[in-house]
Order: sequence, then C-alpha cells, then structure tokens
Amino acid sequence: MTAARKPASGSYEAFLAEAFGSDTENIRGVNVRTPTDVPLAMSQRLADLRDSESEEDLQELIALLFGDDVLGRWIDAGMGALEFKTVLAWGMAHAAGTKVTFMEAFERVRAEEAGEGKAPSGQNRQARRAASKKPSASTGGRSARTSAASTASRRKSSRA
Repeated sequence: MTAARKPASGSYEAFLAEAFGSDTENIRGVNVRTPTDVPLAMSQRLADLRDSESEEDLQELIALLFGDDVLGRWIDAGMGALEFKTVLAWGMAHAAGTKVTFMEAFERVRAEEAGEGKAPSGQNRQARRAASKKPSASTGGRSARTSAASTASRRKSSRA
C-alpha cells in the first residue's frame, strides 16, 4: 500500500503551494499570483454585479482574482481594453484549471469579438443594453409599456 504524499511542513499553506502552485506573473509592472481556482466569493459577486457598470465593482472582482488594487495599477500603467480582456481571459482560464498562454487567451478574445466564440460579438455590456432599449421616435426616451387592455380591439357582436 502506498503512503499518502504529505507536504514537508504539513501546514495548509504548504499544501496549497504544492497542490495549486505559487506561480506569479508580472503584468504591466504588477506581480500577480497566477490564479489556480475561482474564489467562492467571486461566483456570488459575479451574480450580484451582473448588470453593474461601476468601476468599483469591476475593481472588486479583479481584486478577488488577482489581488487588491491591481486594476488601478494596470490602468495607471496604460493597459488598454483588449489587453485587459486578454489578461482577464488568461486569468479565468487558469482559475478554471485550463493553462493557456497569453497568446492563446488573446486569440480567444479576438475570436469572441469576431463572433466565432460563445460570447456576443465585441459589444460591451453598455452597448448591448443600449441596443435592447430603443428610444421613442418622438421624444428620444423609452416608450412606456402599454397594457393589453388599452390596445386590444373590442369584440363586435354579430347582428344576425
């Protein structure tokens, strides 16, 4: 019978380092730990913040995946939108257990933007929301919902 493999120090931190690794990457001058699992808090916060467009909410989600104040430091370093999507795709793939290179993540992002992936074509959330809310022709605002009772035609009785 084979004995179970045990980390040298026996601590939980040693187990985490051995089981999940402790690799880091330098992205735009910021050292981040390579994600190896999706934090439980992230799944819940993604559901809670699904329709949010707040930069603070985005910072919170990025902090869960890469660490505190990482997004602000990337912005200060000049990171662009496509670069950010690439890093996020790379991080989420690693967190889900799929090791990809930055180039593979970039190619996935480009494919999704071209409509070849599962995600909608390159529109961001704000653009998709605006497209689904057509303004009223006369005022430029959204039309109010009209009840079925006010738009239904009246039934005419037959005169036989």
